[in-house]
Amino acid sequence: MSLIVRLNLIRPPLGPAVDDSASIPVTRLAAGQSAQVSRVRGRPEDAHRLEEFGLRRGARIQMFRPGNPCILRLSGSKVCFRSDQLSDVLVTPFPPPP
Repeated sequence: MSLIVRLNLIRPPLGPAVDDSASIPVTRLAAGQSAQVSRVRGRPEDAHRLEEFGLRRGARIQMFRPGNPCILRLSGSKVCFRSDQLSDVLVTPFPPPP
């Protein structure tokens, strides 16, 4: 006899709604520039994987090192991504401090 266990993964709630009229691809951020994620597009499995890293709508990020691969500061950690993984992530940059 075999036992099949099905796990229902609970997706965390989406972050707050973000106006994406001024959104740009995350790959266009300069080193040190901060932004808020406004949308994660693309294939559902790719978007889900990025969300598992914490890269979801409403998340605050900072570009640590642009390029390929790039390094983002996310939730207090540095996370390395290939540029093609981030091409469908749109962010709204924060204005530079005065």
